Amino acid sequence: MTKNTQNRPYANTRLAKFVERRILELRPRKTQSAIATEAGFGQHNMLTNIKLGNSKLPLDRVPALAKALEVDPAFLFTMAVDQLGGDTTELAIRKIFGTLVTENETAWLEEIRKASDYSDPSLTSRSRAVLRGIFGK
Repeated sequence: MTKNTQNRPYANTRLAKFVERRILELRPRKTQSAIATEAGFGQHNMLTNIKLGNSKLPLDRVPALAKALEVDPAFLFTMAVDQLGGDTTELAIRKIFGTLVTENETAWLEEIRKASDYSDPSLTSRSRAVLRGIFGK
């Protein structure tokens, strides 16, 4: 392990990168300190530690931080679970709750249902290719 990853064990996680990007996106409207306060972090350096990958996001802090960052809590929760490491936690959550779906994903699902007249269409190779084409994949 390099010194960087020893000191910053969560630096390469999706959550750390996302929080850093989201703070930058919100900068015109609110400071990092304001976000930390809204999220209920008594010590504002906790948000810095999460952003830099020094600390993981505790699951009980997800709803407040999602609200402060103006993001979907299910989306943030999924990334926080990824930080826990190991597949067993994620597997347990999926067994209990099923696949977590964000508000945006719910909107996509509703549109697919409407477009298909609620016929429960299967995902064919053609429809998969069209969907991937939308995202340039």
